[in-house]
Amino acid sequence: MPVSRDDVLEWIRNYAGVIAENNQYLTQLDAAIGDADHGANMNRGFQAVLGKLPGVADKDIGTILKTVGMTLLGTVGGAGGPLYGTFFIQAGTATAGKQELSLDDWVAALDSAIQGVKMRGKAEPGDKTMIDALTPALQAVKDAAADGQPLGEALHRSAQAAEQGMKATIPLVARKGRASYLGERSADHQDPGATSSFLLLDSAARVWSDRK
Repeated sequence: MPVSRDDVLEWIRNYAGVIAENNQYLTQLDAAIGDADHGANMNRGFQAVLGKLPGVADKDIGTILKTVGMTLLGTVGGAGGPLYGTFFIQAGTATAGKQELSLDDWVAALDSAIQGVKMRGKAEPGDKTMIDALTPALQAVKDAAADGQPLGEALHRSAQAAEQGMKATIPLVARKGRASYLGERSADHQDPGATSSFLLLDSAARVWSDRK
């Protein structure tokens, strides 16, 4: 059963709520190794996104995702704006004109989104960034698709891999961003960007698996 345009809208709305609920948590994580603003920045951005969704609710999925990305670029400060903005714009480019998404469509969109983030942030796995959650999540959903798994199972495997990647950032020494200035002191802290990335994919898994 494919993911509909309405399912995509519900995912974005759900994630905005998740970010609002985890605003303080993400900020606490960022306070340890960053500027203590990731939660506040992401929450401001996705509250702005909620205001934009009614205007694109009748558009194709690509347009919806690009609108999310452009809104984040204009409202989220720090590194989160360019990186999450790029994520959604690239995902929107990959889904241009589509009214629904198959598992293969989602794999292609996620792949495009992550490649865009890697190019924008110049980060690789092991650098202690959102890429550490996104990369294993992409591989997990690709493997699940290749194994012929249904969409819901593939999404859950992807979210689980993102969670493992997120937790794996704890012992890492940051090599990118504000956290890299701390050197060895950045170890023993979970990366806030990897955390918000896990929450993004976990939201998709929950919302799209529970749809009627």
